[in-house]
Amino acid sequence: MLQMTGLGLMYRTERIETHALRGIDVLVREGEFVAVTGPSGSGKTTFLNVAGLLEEPSSGQYLLDGVDTRGLNDDARSRLRNRAIGFIFQGFNLIPELNLFDNVDVPLRYRGLPAAERRERIEAALAQVGLASRARHYPAELSGGQQQRVAIARALAGRPRLLLADEPTGNLDTQMARSVMELLEQINAAGTTIVMVTHDPDLARRAQRHLHIVDGQVAEADALAA
Repeated sequence: MLQMTGLGLMYRTERIETHALRGIDVLVREGEFVAVTGPSGSGKTTFLNVAGLLEEPSSGQYLLDGVDTRGLNDDARSRLRNRAIGFIFQGFNLIPELNLFDNVDVPLRYRGLPAAERRERIEAALAQVGLASRARHYPAELSGGQQQRVAIARALAGRPRLLLADEPTGNLDTQMARSVMELLEQINAAGTTIVMVTHDPDLARRAQRHLHIVDGQVAEADALAA
């Protein structure tokens, strides 16, 4: 599903070069659940941005779902990203003026899907996260955990093969975080590949594998008990 070989990302200014990622070699197989950990500023989010085609590496190779991403123009990267990837962020990024149905609908509209297909996808995604009865409610009427479930539904409605989650439980209390993690495990069990950045070692242990990033390098890649 995801393979990086010798991947690096360097930011240049007139006076300094900063190596955000260095020589990353990572293979994530289809259907895996991989947790990514590391200290603040280590490159975890940068790694996720490259994996999600939001940033382009300076060196190395990145294969996503069998496609070599080197040299793809912006349109081709966008098409591949929209087809293969769903995103979940620490901030729920919901639009407060829109109800849950319309929040989930936003990215589908950008993809130009017909109204009937969008409705079917939205209803199915909200049902999958346990919020079908709340479709006409607004974000302010929900708890933090429920808002994160809407964000997950928004990602699922695109039917991605790879789900990238950046601290998806970071703004939640322990009980809500556990609930969201259980939902992600269910999504993974249904066949979706998940790569999740987390600072919580207990949540990381529940993933099938663990990548630890320090100073832009993969320091370890251990198989952990689920």
